[in-house]
Amino acid sequence: MAKTWSALSHCSRKQVGAIIVKNGMIISDGFNGTPSGFDNCCEDENGETHWYVLHAEANAILKVAKSTQDCQNATLYLTLSPCKDCSKLVVQSGITRVVYINGYKDQSGIQFLKEAGVEVEQIENPFDGE
Repeated sequence: MAKTWSALSHCSRKQVGAIIVKNGMIISDGFNGTPSGFDNCCEDENGETHWYVLHAEANAILKVAKSTQDCQNATLYLTLSPCKDCSKLVVQSGITRVVYINGYKDQSGIQFLKEAGVEVEQIENPFDGE
């Protein structure tokens, strides 16, 4: 589902999807993109990502914050491992498990999650070979 959700992103460089599951139920979802009310274009004229683009996991966590749910002991499913900034949000939100398909170029976020006691698992892309 995270892979499908990533296709909703308007970003050209990278499309990332996130799903948060708690007690067997999806409590949130997200993809990388601009904040509400902004143009959906994520990159500038040079192809660089605008600084204000929200990452998929940040969007999903923020959506939970606006609901009656919480992320305590939840699992976050991602198409791309979290960066170091999003890893801080993951830990602070109470998520205890992160499952991702592709690794982000900077693995410091994954290292931080492991140091914080978050269970981290990389899985194979279920869409490889299609």
